Amino acid sequence: MTTDTPARLLQLLSLLQTPREWPGGELADRLGVSRRTVRRDIDRLRELGYPVQATLGAEGGYRLAAGKAMPPLVLDDEEAVAIAVGLRAGAGHAVEGVEEASVRALAKLEQVLPSRLRHRVTTLQSATTPLVYGAGDGATIAPETLTVIASATTGTEKLRFAYRSGDGTESRRQVEPYRLVSTGRRWYLVAYDLEREDWRTFRVDRLTEPFATGARFAPRPLPEGDAAEFTRRAMWRGQPTHELDVTFAAPAEFVAARIPKGLGTPTPEGPNTCRLRTTVSDAIEWLAVRLALVDTDFTIHGPLELAAHVRELGSRLGRAAEGSADGSPGTTGEWHRDSSLG
Repeated sequence: MTTDTPARLLQLLSLLQTPREWPGGELADRLGVSRRTVRRDIDRLRELGYPVQATLGAEGGYRLAAGKAMPPLVLDDEEAVAIAVGLRAGAGHAVEGVEEASVRALAKLEQVLPSRLRHRVTTLQSATTPLVYGAGDGATIAPETLTVIASATTGTEKLRFAYRSGDGTESRRQVEPYRLVSTGRRWYLVAYDLEREDWRTFRVDRLTEPFATGARFAPRPLPEGDAAEFTRRAMWRGQPTHELDVTFAAPAEFVAARIPKGLGTPTPEGPNTCRLRTTVSDAIEWLAVRLALVDTDFTIHGPLELAAHVRELGSRLGRAAEGSADGSPGTTGEWHRDSSLG
């Protein structure tokens, strides 16, 4: 029996947040109180802003309805652990719109989790699968790094960390964090670098020892649109770009559903053909594989390097298929590489 009123209200709220209708008698039995006490507690929850609905009759009961605003959520230990593990998994997958939201929610949840539950989350996560972010080069990011950055960004706290640039130069940075940006393969931090007095983007997999200083700052306006656009421009600066021009033997909607949105939108040229013209800064090798995964015939009008790589890739796959018939590694059984493909 729960005699402490605040504790009993939390227990009642936890029960009501289960999506079902609870008969008054069952709630009274669960809480070890009278039905009259349950009715009084329901009235208290309503006064606190929880939209508890009641139905009359012998089979009537109580249920928590959707409200205009979400009141505080009450979770038991098992629910909190399950949600934290799920958010970590969601943050690590390239599902559009999910990654950054998952990290923000995970930062809020882990901030209030007791240490014993944080330990359970970490243990369960490591026992199933490591949190690996598909950077394409084996780079991984600890979930704690993302949550520290997300918390500092949300709380407008200055952030310190160690950073290794692309050429291997190591430095210590103090920044005003603005946004975390996920490209699906990598995470970037957009921030104002206090020592360099300028805006910067930092690859999060190159960032270590993040520390929220507790010092608050007034957010500055980002000079170039939103954080995603700023990151895109920063990624393109100094990177080789390609003018991609490809015709597909399939409807535009079929192709659009099978290519990354960053490659642009194909233009219909007929009922069963479309053309994609865009400027990209991705590696030729990656573009070749992405085009092959569209699962339709296509013609490359440019760049010439891409056409050459696709031709060699097709030959290599053909040799592999021929070799599979007799178990040999290919038609020649020798290592073959086109030296012009990098």
